Amino acid sequence: MSHGILHLVSLCRALVALALVTSAVPASARPLVVLDPGHGGSNAGAAGAAGIVEKQLTLILARAVREDLAARGIDVVLTRDRDTTLTLRQRVAAANRRGADLFISIHANASPERVQRGFETFVLTAAGVDVDGRALRSETGTPRPALDEATALILDDVERGACQWEAAELAAAVQRELRGVRGEAGDRGVRQDAHHVLLGATMPAVLIEVGFIDHPIEGQELARPETQSALAAALSRAIASQLTP
Repeated sequence: MSHGILHLVSLCRALVALALVTSAVPASARPLVVLDPGHGGSNAGAAGAAGIVEKQLTLILARAVREDLAARGIDVVLTRDRDTTLTLRQRVAAANRRGADLFISIHANASPERVQRGFETFVLTAAGVDVDGRALRSETGTPRPALDEATALILDDVERGACQWEAAELAAAVQRELRGVRGEAGDRGVRQDAHHVLLGATMPAVLIEVGFIDHPIEGQELARPETQSALAAALSRAIASQLTP
């Protein structure tokens, strides 16, 4: 490894260490998760085969996951706890502002032909982390009152890049747990995309599509309380596995 690369690695490590000691949020013994129930308010999301719409399903799941995680000693904040409209920037900014350990955006899928089914979890592409994240960083940055703005933005950039391995591990855990309750046939895998709701996150962040709400069979299943309970329990196990020893 060249001297220049070694110097860069050392600098990044130093910046990460500095980020840890200059966090705007006091250290807590309890992990903090920000759950984002997709859509809401004027944005209903996808329409379901059983009459339920995406914004309703995601809020049901987020509330259930919050209750389960609280029982495990994990603090949870919802970006919305009622039927309100939020921008994508407001959602990730809420996680950054609180210094969350994880950010999870919950959604339900749909397809033009209404024939697709299954579940998948997204992490950001490299471009989403680097180019798009930098472009939006002034809107979603983590408050760091002990630092000047330029240094704080650099630390945001470092944290965004450093947490991508953990995001991938969280996504894999989500798929594993969903596969256990929904079956292997529906596993669409971990995917990469520049989802706007994940852009700028300074912690591991994933977007989960729990299933196709418009599928004539899967949509009916997603509207059932027993399926919703199983999904919430699976998501809780996946999240807790990344936060507890």
